[in-house]
Amino acid sequence: MHYDVELFKDKLKAFFIHLAISLLMVLAAYFLINLLWYPTPLFKATDVSKIFIMILLIDLILGPLLTFVVYKKNKKTLKMDLTVIVLIQLSALAYGLYSVYQARPVWIAYVVDRFELVRANDILEVDESTYYLPKLGPEYIYVDLSRLNASEKLDSILDETTYNISPAQRPKFYNEYDLAKPLIIKNSKDIIILNDYNNQADVENTTKKYPQADSFLPLKANAVDMTALIDRDTGKVIEIVDLRPW
Repeated sequence: MHYDVELFKDKLKAFFIHLAISLLMVLAAYFLINLLWYPTPLFKATDVSKIFIMILLIDLILGPLLTFVVYKKNKKTLKMDLTVIVLIQLSALAYGLYSVYQARPVWIAYVVDRFELVRANDILEVDESTYYLPKLGPEYIYVDLSRLNASEKLDSILDETTYNISPAQRPKFYNEYDLAKPLIIKNSKDIIILNDYNNQADVENTTKKYPQADSFLPLKANAVDMTALIDRDTGKVIEIVDLRPW
């Protein structure tokens, strides 16, 4: 009985040590994702939380539990067992981070009368040897459809309505973002309209943090649409906030 109690204590100690190390790894992964690749509120807009939960479950539960099961002091194969567990855990973490990175937001694209959030794996017709994709968080771009002839515009509309392919996914339409500023100023909407789609207190609490913002434009995303707060005098985006734009 004494041997069983000591073994259980050893296993529990190994479990908590592994859990603490795993927690540090998960926190590092979270800060990497949330601060660099998916700055708030884009973490919510893209629903990347599902992949992050997978990382969390594997690293915080599976790894330490396996350590608890196999741990036995002076066991001949203990080092090998723990090495295999760590390799499985690191492989799962690397795969999860790679998946998150491949789906990271790369462009906040202005299209006609709104912004669209474009992820790396949304981009079509890209020659990666010559085309630049932002690595650390999204950048602003202008999807300029004014240069299209009538046939190209029709094709673009058909792609979007039939196949759900937005012009923002095609780099051939991209232009300098500053060229979109007059359209942003023209099409931005009064902030008071946000009260139609959100709790009024939420709108007030959010917008009072950004007194320069006097208008907004929708930001269309794959999971949850957000709001881009605009300074109408300059056409500058003050902040992307977690408010529904429609």
